[in-house]
Amino acid sequence: MGRRRFSADGPNGLILVDKPAGISSAAVVARVRRVFGGVKAGHTGTLDPFATGLLPLCLGEGTKLATYLTETDKTYEGVIRLGVTTDTLDRTGVVTATAPVPDLDNHRLEEVAARFRGDILQVPPNFSAIKRGGRPMYELTRRGQAPELEARPVRVDRLDLALLERDRVTVLVDCSKGFYVRSLADEIGAALGCGAMLEVLRRSRVGLLSNDDAVALADLEETGGAQATILSLDEALGHLRRVEIASGEAEALRLGRQAPLQRIAPGEPGERIRLAAGKELVAVAACEGRFWVLERVFAAPMNLAPCPAGMFVLPPAVSQMEEEERNEANRRD
Repeated sequence: MGRRRFSADGPNGLILVDKPAGISSAAVVARVRRVFGGVKAGHTGTLDPFATGLLPLCLGEGTKLATYLTETDKTYEGVIRLGVTTDTLDRTGVVTATAPVPDLDNHRLEEVAARFRGDILQVPPNFSAIKRGGRPMYELTRRGQAPELEARPVRVDRLDLALLERDRVTVLVDCSKGFYVRSLADEIGAALGCGAMLEVLRRSRVGLLSNDDAVALADLEETGGAQATILSLDEALGHLRRVEIASGEAEALRLGRQAPLQRIAPGEPGERIRLAAGKELVAVAACEGRFWVLERVFAAPMNLAPCPAGMFVLPPAVSQMEEEERNEANRRD
């Protein structure tokens, strides 16, 4: 996979960070912003504080990519502990029940796993950032005001369970967006009749992006970003079909003119394509009926002088999303 290095025109693209356990996704964003001199940044899907693994971060103009990356499929690996149930469905919660663990083998686990493959309905955890009435569910749950959540359609393309110890099971799942591994652990425990909770969680893939290409947060901070590799805007959307356009067409699209789209043959309903001129991502278009419609336009690269060292102070303000995640990380303190 081709990559470009951080250069004087500022980081605009996607950096893959291997999130450590014990901090929120918002905290990772804040620390990466400091590494790159306060650049605008955002992540593409929250990982719980106890979870580790792939956290793609959008930088600069790359923040416009977030919506396209959160919609991609993901891969998770983890460990489910049997015989223990918690209010959060993971190891960070308060134990609500315990039960003896039956004798199990991998054949029995395969029978259970088969129930959760394909298109299924799943009830999200009450301790989640899903909002009801403008307030996140975890806040409503703490106050005893949480409404009952309805099951939502999700998809599981792969689910492998294997016995690790008598009361622990490894899990590997390829799933659609909106899937909660915590809910899966709880449902597996119910199916086995002993209850369960998620003890370990690691995300290894987001769409075509792999944690094998991610940089550890500590290494990124230690080098000050000097050796950071950043995916270009075009590379970051590698899961979308690419259509090459001329420089004149790129200029027209950036002015909001849709004429260059008329030469592109219609695609599948709802399909998205990325329009690029050379190595530059220009726009994303969506197929509506027989026509392509501009959905997102990206600014032309600017050759700006680098900010002198020591001249930038990171503003203390955080976004609403970061504030919500900070509250989520501290909700049990």
